[in-house]
Formats: sequence, structure tokens, C-alpha cells
Amino acid sequence: MDWTRVCRLQDIPVLGSRRVQRRQGVDVALFRTADDEVFALLDRCPHKGGPLSQGIVFGKSVACPLHNWTLGLADGCAQAPDVGCTPAFQVRLDGEDVFLLQSELDSLAIDLPAPTAGPHIAIAAV
Repeated sequence: MDWTRVCRLQDIPVLGSRRVQRRQGVDVALFRTADDEVFALLDRCPHKGGPLSQGIVFGKSVACPLHNWTLGLADGCAQAPDVGCTPAFQVRLDGEDVFLLQSELDSLAIDLPAPTAGPHIAIAAV
């Protein structure tokens, strides 16, 4: 498999996140739990596209900063009564190094729009 080192474990705050830029598509958000487990989700809530990397991590979940939807870090799925999922990426830890699959970075959900954290105004070219 084509694993790509993206950072060190200590680069991700405990109960926090770090964004990984991709060549194409929305960034990937890495999340670190209190037990030093690392998960990776597309940095986009399935509800209104909020940036999950700005959410609050608790247990093995993250709360979207826009409307407080709770998503499971392992599968990216909203917890009831909310519905919907954001793509999850495979993560591998090797010592203190964090790896993601390059094939997923290159192909998974590359066509989804970027997250929005506020009103969006389209500006016409003059």
C-alpha cells in the first residue's frame, strides 16, 4: 500500500485536530483522542459543509462548529437523530509518525465543495 507520512503524533493536539492539504479536493482533518488514537475525516460536515477541524473533539466523536452535529471519528457518520456521513480515511501510526493512504488522498471525495464557515457571496467578474 502507498502510505504517506503526513505528520508526527505530537503535531496533533490532544482532543484537537490538524488539517492535511491535498493536491485536489477538500482538506483532510486529523483528530487525536485523549487515548492518542488518530482518525481522519474529510474536513466537511455532511450537514451544511462546516469545517470539522474547527469542531470540539470528545471521546471518539467531533461536534461540527456550525450546528453542533456529532460525527463519529471512526466512520464519519452523524449520530441520531441527525443523518449523513462524511468520508473517513484510513490512518496508520508507526511509532510517532502518522500516515494516510496516498491513493485515498488522491481519489476520495475530490469533487465535493470546500467547507463554509459563514455566509458565502459569489462575486461576479468585472
